[in-house]
Amino acid sequence: MIQVKNVSKVYEVADGQFYALKNVSMEIKDKEYVGILGTSGSGKSTLMHIIGLLDQPTMGEVLINGKNAEKLSDNELSSLRGQTIGFVFQQFNLIQKLTVLENVLLPTVYAKHKLSFNVNDYGMELLGLFGIAEKANSYPNRLSGGQQQRVAIARALIMKPTVVLADEPTGNLDSKTGEEILQLMEKLNKDLGVTITIVTHDKNVAHRTKRQIFVKDGEIVKKY
Repeated sequence: MIQVKNVSKVYEVADGQFYALKNVSMEIKDKEYVGILGTSGSGKSTLMHIIGLLDQPTMGEVLINGKNAEKLSDNELSSLRGQTIGFVFQQFNLIQKLTVLENVLLPTVYAKHKLSFNVNDYGMELLGLFGIAEKANSYPNRLSGGQQQRVAIARALIMKPTVVLADEPTGNLDSKTGEEILQLMEKLNKDLGVTITIVTHDKNVAHRTKRQIFVKDGEIVKKY
C-alpha cells in the first residue's frame, strides 16, 4: 500500500546540509496497525509528512497503491491524498466557529471528485460510532479533549480513506482518555479494516500497535 524507497530529506542550513531523513526504506501493508516510534527530532514527523504526501523527499521514491508520487501532478497528488489518507493530529486542529458536524464534513467541501454517499448521514454515523452524536451541533470549545479528538478522527474518516496517519494522537490527553482513543484506533483497524499508522515518542503507545518502526537520527533502526 505505502512504499518508501531510499528516501532522504535534506535541508540547507548555515553550516551545510541537515539530513532529516537518510536513505529510509519501509513499507506499510493494507490493513496494518503500525507504530512509528522516535524521540523529538528523530525524523519521525518528517517521515509521516512524506508518506502522507504533505511533503516531498529530496531523494528517493514514495509509492501509494503502486503510484509514484513524484510522477503525479499537483492535482493528481491532492486527489490521491484526499481519497486515500486521513490525518489525526495532537492539537485536534478543529475550527472553533464550526459545529462538530461541520468540522467533520469539512474535507468533503474540498473534495475533487463526486462522492457516492450522503456526507451528512455518514458524518452522523461516524459521530454515533464514536459515542458523540448528541454533540453534532455543539462547538469544539464545549467538548472535552477526548471528545475533540474523536471529532478529529471522524473528520479523518469522512472521505472513507484506506489509511489514517495519527501524529501523537494521545499527546494532549490524560492517560484514561488516551487509552480510550487507542482502543478506538484498534477498533477502526480490527472492525473496519482501516490501515492505522501512529507516530509517537511514547513507547507504551507504540507497543500497542502490531508492528513498530523505530526512527533515530533520520534513519530506521532495529531498536529504539
